[in-house]
Amino acid sequence: MSVQLELLRHGETEAGGGFRGRLDDALTATGWQQLRAAVVGAGPWDRIISSPLRRCADFAAELAEQRSLELELEPDLRELDFGDWEGRTAADLMVDQSEALGRFWSDPYGFTPPGAEPVADFEARVLAAIERLTDRCAGERVLLITHAGVMRLLLAQARGLPREGLLQVEVSHGALFGLRTGFADATLWLEEGCSPF
Repeated sequence: MSVQLELLRHGETEAGGGFRGRLDDALTATGWQQLRAAVVGAGPWDRIISSPLRRCADFAAELAEQRSLELELEPDLRELDFGDWEGRTAADLMVDQSEALGRFWSDPYGFTPPGAEPVADFEARVLAAIERLTDRCAGERVLLITHAGVMRLLLAQARGLPREGLLQVEVSHGALFGLRTGFADATLWLEEGCSPF
């Protein structure tokens, strides 16, 4: 039995771009508009599962109430923790950490920013959450409201991309992607589905 997942990235946040993993930024008015526009005509879903960070959870709560759906907050679907790079932009890091930034962009699994969560650990926690979700929600259609890093990871896995290609996956604010997940011989599989529209 499989699960139809629709992955929705949060909208624009008040603090803007850069490395914002554990930082709990609120959505801007534009961010709210991006998310509301993304779900027009989408669904129906059996449930909504969201990262607990408010840039995801605030909209998830609004949508769950509007559609009379159960909302679950899943801590393991939060963004990668960027450690000492939290709150900094790539342009900012180019000034004093250009070599480290280049290493991270070219091999995110092989280089961990100072104080950050290793991408392999991030992958393990996200995939464990997807396994639990797939096991628990078999046969359902689920909206997952989360972050660019989580979506890049899942889409890269579904597309069979090499680890070095993780950061090349494009995921804009308010982007919505369809995935199917299931188990084959007790192993989780991910397949990019058709557009949810």
